[in-house]
Amino acid sequence: MAIPLFISVRWFDLLDIMLVALLLYQLYKLVKGTVAIRIFLGILAIYLLWKLVSAMQMEMLSEILGQFIGVGVLALIIVFQQEIRRFLLLVGSQSPFAGKGVVRKLLKWTNQQEEKVNLNINAIVKACHNMSRSKTGALIIIATDSELKYHASTGVALDSNLSAIFLESIFFKNSPLHDGGVIIHNNRIKAAKCILPLSDNPDIPAQFGLRHRAAVGLTENSPAIALVVSEETGKISFIEGTRFELDLSADQLREELEKAIKEK
Repeated sequence: MAIPLFISVRWFDLLDIMLVALLLYQLYKLVKGTVAIRIFLGILAIYLLWKLVSAMQMEMLSEILGQFIGVGVLALIIVFQQEIRRFLLLVGSQSPFAGKGVVRKLLKWTNQQEEKVNLNINAIVKACHNMSRSKTGALIIIATDSELKYHASTGVALDSNLSAIFLESIFFKNSPLHDGGVIIHNNRIKAAKCILPLSDNPDIPAQFGLRHRAAVGLTENSPAIALVVSEETGKISFIEGTRFELDLSADQLREELEKAIKEK
């Protein structure tokens, strides 16, 4: 019996392999640094074992692993709900429909384009600098895409003009609004005293407190920017996704904000 020396490979097969590899790489980036990475690697190992025993026609073991994989889909959705949300957010933010005026143009709701409001970076930098000098703890969220209405609804609605004096008065230690975070959108302070989700990322430095963990918890699941002023040290931190820029000066903070806003 003749044994074929080569396996015929089509261009679509190579494209299929490349797309699967890209998908697995993106999934790995999403779960990297979290406790979910071990679960992900375990499930991947079981899946590869299932494919191996199926190719070797080991019927009984293949049936058992196949049933486990089939039932495990529901468990995956439950276990990886945060990662799935981040993945869908990543896909949505990079799709052709992610632009602010695209949907309205397609549905012909309006012919007028929404004017972009420039962020008052000077006010934010001045407030952070002053609070840093006085060691006033602060957590400022700059919503660059969505308004974060769900998170804003957990606090006190303000919808006020953005100014350094107002930000400093909010985080003044005797102010009833100083706990929680402030959400800024379209150059307006939308809400204060907002409750934000804490991150369980094990890569977060041990010295980080609740403000930093809340900043990471929000930015790793939404396209937002977080600024934290430490109450203990007065140091200013810039957090975007899982990227940390710590102990920034006023000029460095302005540079980071200008760069981040320009890229949005």
